[in-house]
Amino acid sequence: MNNNSSEILLTVPTGPLKIAEYPPGDLAGDNDILLSLVIPTYKERDNIENIVKILTGLLDEAIPGNYELIVVDDDSPDLTWQVAQSLIPDYPQLRVMRRQEERGLSSAVIRGWQAATGSILGVIDGDLQHPPEVLLQLLNKIKHGADLALASRHVDGGGVSSWSVIRRFLSRGAQVLGLIILPGVLGRVTDPMSGYFMVRRSAIAGATMNPVGYKILLEVIGRGKVGEIAEAGYVFRERTEGESKVTWKQYVEYIQHLIRLRVSTGRLGKISRKIDFPLGKFIRFGLVGFSGVFVDMAVLYLLSDPSTLGWNLTRSKIIAGEVAIFNNFLWNDAWTFADVSMQQKGWKQRIKRFFKFNVVCLAGLVINVLVLNIVYNFLVRNQYIANLIAIAVATIWNFWVNLKLSWRVTDVK
Repeated sequence: MNNNSSEILLTVPTGPLKIAEYPPGDLAGDNDILLSLVIPTYKERDNIENIVKILTGLLDEAIPGNYELIVVDDDSPDLTWQVAQSLIPDYPQLRVMRRQEERGLSSAVIRGWQAATGSILGVIDGDLQHPPEVLLQLLNKIKHGADLALASRHVDGGGVSSWSVIRRFLSRGAQVLGLIILPGVLGRVTDPMSGYFMVRRSAIAGATMNPVGYKILLEVIGRGKVGEIAEAGYVFRERTEGESKVTWKQYVEYIQHLIRLRVSTGRLGKISRKIDFPLGKFIRFGLVGFSGVFVDMAVLYLLSDPSTLGWNLTRSKIIAGEVAIFNNFLWNDAWTFADVSMQQKGWKQRIKRFFKFNVVCLAGLVINVLVLNIVYNFLVRNQYIANLIAIAVATIWNFWVNLKLSWRVTDVK
């Protein structure tokens, strides 16, 4: 492989998942690129050359020299990124990004858009399940005034090729659930699960994205300033090469995403933005803390109750609290602060976060013990009620200090 400058991998953007108003290095917004199409990949070695060839053929005819294809690969073990990079001499509109510190389709799309130079941003799967010819219909709808154009399986000309009854049921069930939880977003389109669309840069510029799983369209509509939406029908194809990425985990992430969007874009989210407080994270932190309450209470009972070990209250509480701290760290690292921990992989980074979390929570444990004893000895002569009050006070302390110390975006490479 040659080492020409045109073959150098794109630098992976860092920091918040936010699209700039103007492309990188173009403060006036007078770039010549119309469309930037991102192709997120993971283990698509057998498909990547074919899709690049097909897309290039279509776009060279429709908008010659006025587009770019951006492959964003999550460090595939089959070296998809390397295969894509080797294609650059033959396809000068192709650019390649290799992500080694982050994972996930939605964030891959946004990172690709952050490096893009086009005024229209798009996404298409790298497995040829999205028919490339529909791309020109979407582009035409954007040119005629739409802020967002998506390919839908549920309008004229749309459908699925050979899905099982169970998969059809899950897909429709997910859509109905979304309409219940987030009607203002999912009610605007017929296929909110689509991962094949285009959007004007201006419609999402400045909005901080916070995606979960695969469904980036929810994030775009929910957080962007999207006016007119247009749709074009397409038939979802079965893949011919590679392996499917759809598992039960994607459905769980979809539900998490709906709830997160509901909280962050609703009244609580507006209040949170006004007071500059991460309310969504605090709610998740609180739910994790609630699970820790059961752990704490169970261990406290086993150690302090006269029918079990009968240890004194203070010693029992310290041990119970430390066990709960370990439980809470695992959940917070995997869920509450996943946006940071996913970018700080490895045991060394995780141990570092746990050490900080433990120090902060041990200080919180001191506060907890003091409040417990004060409430128990002077206010409520019930160790469990006193413990609940103490936990509530310590939770506020733990969240705020851990937010500023243990999971810091500035630690991201």
